[in-house]
Parts: sequence; C-alpha cells; structure tokens
Amino acid sequence: MGWHGGHEEHRDREDGRYPHGGFRNGSGHQQRDGHQERRRHQWRQWYQGREARREREERGGGVRGISGRPGVRWPRRRPAAVMVSVLAVVAAVLGSTVLSTAGNGHGASSGGRAEARGGTGAQARAGAHGRGAVPGDAAAGRPESAARPGAAPKPEKCADGKNPAASLQPSGAEGAAVKRIKKKGKLVVGVDQNSYLWGYRDPASGDIEGFDIDLVKAIARDLLGDGGADKVTYKTIPTDQRIPAIQSGEVDMVVRTMTIACDRLDKVAFSTGYFEAGQQLLAPKKNARVKGFDKSMRGKRVCYASGSTAESMMKSPNYRALGAKPVVVPNQLDCLVRLQLGEADATVTDSALGAGQAAQDPSVELIGEPETVEPYGVAMNLKDKDLVRRVNKVLGDFRKSGWRTSYDRWLADDMMGTEDKKPSPPKALYRD
Repeated sequence: MGWHGGHEEHRDREDGRYPHGGFRNGSGHQQRDGHQERRRHQWRQWYQGREARREREERGGGVRGISGRPGVRWPRRRPAAVMVSVLAVVAAVLGSTVLSTAGNGHGASSGGRAEARGGTGAQARAGAHGRGAVPGDAAAGRPESAARPGAAPKPEKCADGKNPAASLQPSGAEGAAVKRIKKKGKLVVGVDQNSYLWGYRDPASGDIEGFDIDLVKAIARDLLGDGGADKVTYKTIPTDQRIPAIQSGEVDMVVRTMTIACDRLDKVAFSTGYFEAGQQLLAPKKNARVKGFDKSMRGKRVCYASGSTAESMMKSPNYRALGAKPVVVPNQLDCLVRLQLGEADATVTDSALGAGQAAQDPSVELIGEPETVEPYGVAMNLKDKDLVRRVNKVLGDFRKSGWRTSYDRWLADDMMGTEDKKPSPPKALYRD
C-alpha cells in the first residue's frame, strides 16, 4: 500500500471478508458470541495498528498520537469500552473535514469525522426492524410521536397530510443524473465510517463495510455494471453536513442511516424507506442516572448530535420540559465517549446506532422503548428525479433478496428480543 497525493491507494479485495452471520438455528451453526468476539478482536487489532502508525508519525515529527505522548502503546487486549472511546477520540482528532475513499472504502484520511447513527436497538422490542414510517409534525420540526414523552410512536404526517416516506415510482430510465454518473464512471456516496454494523471500517482490511455499504454496492452495480461496487468513492461526512453535501453536488447521494422526515423534503429527495428505527435512550448499565424520558432526566446531562432527529425531538416543548441539560456534539459517536468519561448521563440516538454501540461496549445499554418511528432512506439532490427512480428500482430488488442477507450478516446477532420474529424492510410507498 502506498501513499499518493495524501490518499492511500490499494488493491480492492474481494467481498466476503466477514462470514455471513446471524444463523441462530439450523445448519449455519454460527454462534452469536463467537461472531461478536471475532469482530471486537478485529477492532482491537485495527486500533493497535493505527496507534503504532501514529507513534511512528510522531517520532518523525508528525501529529501527536492518540495517547498524547510518545512511546505509549495500547495493551494487547483492551476492554470494549476503552476501544470505543478510542474510536470517538479518533473522530475528534480528525476534525470536521471530509474523508474520501474509493472501491471498497479502504483509504486514508484527508480529514473527516462522521456521526455514528443507525440500526435497530439491541434491546429495542418495538419499531426496530422494518415496517412503518416516520412520526412527525413538520411545523414543529419534531416527530409527531414525540409530542408527548412515552406516547406510542406512530407514522409521521406532513402538513399536507401525506406520508414523507412516499417516494417516486421506480424506473430504469436514464435521465441527466444517471448519465452524469455513468459518464464520470464512478458513484460518489456520503457515508459514515464509525457506525458499527452500518458504515464502519473493517479493522482487518480497512475497508468501509456494513448494512448501508451493502446497499451502496447494490446501487453501484446497477448504475455502473458488475464492477460497479469497485467504482464507488466514499466520503465520510458529519451529520449536519449530509444535506449541504447533496445540495452542493459534492456527493451523488447519502446512504447513512438518514431519516426521511417532513422538514427535510424541501432540501433533499429521498428514496423509499429501506429500514426503520426510532429515537431511544442509551445509558450505562450500572448506576444509570437517567431511567427514561421522565422526571429522572431533570438536571441530567443528555447528549445528542447536532442536526439529528434526536436534537429536533429534545428541543420540542414537551421534551424540553423534562429539564435535561443538553450536551450537543457534531457526531453521535462523540456522545458515547462523553458517557464513558462521565461527561454525560445518557444519550439520545436512533435505536439502530444504539444497538451497534451496545454491541461494541457492554457497559452501556438501550433502555425503554423507541419514542419515534423513523424510516431510513437514500438521500439525493431534488433535481435528480431520474436517480431517485433508479434507486427505488434497486431497492425493489434489494428488498426481495439482498435486504435479508445483509440483515443476517450485520444486524441479526445484535437484535435482542427479536429471535422469534422475521424482520423485514418497510413497505415501499409511492406518491405518483
């Protein structure tokens, strides 16, 4: 591997670095604990390697290492909580610039930190795996089901009474946007590299992988042919830069556990929903000071990411009345390290991301039930209607086969409370 022009170039590797997981019964015989431990061990290996590289840079006069001083190495094995803390610290060290990678996502930082959002709650039992839409009140800028803490979540309706998850009918036609992508021979996608199981770096190969990335590859193959998965340029972007990146043309689309919401429909266009989650609390397992969206929040420090639906919900009148002290950070993963450092008492995040964080760090857990129902969609530029229709065509096929394969590979092991259920994607809704 060489460094060239500030970006690490590589030879793309074949898919299949991770075995397909999630077979709870039957001939697969893949055990959940072994699958998770293998992933955690790979995370440790990657961070040890990263720290060693930083130390070499420091000895050569480069930037100070994560440890903040020369000659310090991470232990051979670290607790998962420390491991995730390092991940969040890495995000802070990288700053607010954007990282670009190509092919399978293996590359070097040209900056960049990304919010970690996504997934179904590890302990979430309601609204965590597929069907439904987003609760919301566009005028109030918050999810409708979040009007009253503890209320049963229900689908969002916009001011015109329509469901925001309704998109354009699928089509394989080639308009201006599809032709633009084919002409340049690559698909530029805004993703996350820190959302465990959704969009994160494989610690063994350095490639970006996860449920969202599987969908990106499916879209790329449809647009650019069988080798399309190797013609993707991944750009990791912070939460509050997702919409600007689309509007400016920096990316062709964003596939980053992004909620389809009424207050975003005048800024970007969405595909149909491909997954569903909801806002939920993540708190320490031991001595948790926040017990739920109730009086236990008063005076407590509650963390959430800027530009997220969690922020919209917590700023709405009834949730603000709970009296929590807001801790607002650029990226959701920063909230986890705040929890670990004792600088926050709880975090509000998608149940999806919470599942990934709980899988990484056994000292935290999702509590209560999701407060909202939020479908994830692929976000694109408003003028790229032909691209929206093309992505919806891909999603039609993805729901039939790829969705369940990706779910079993990435999410099934961390879906506590859903063992006897058959998770499925949200039903496609169309407005034309």
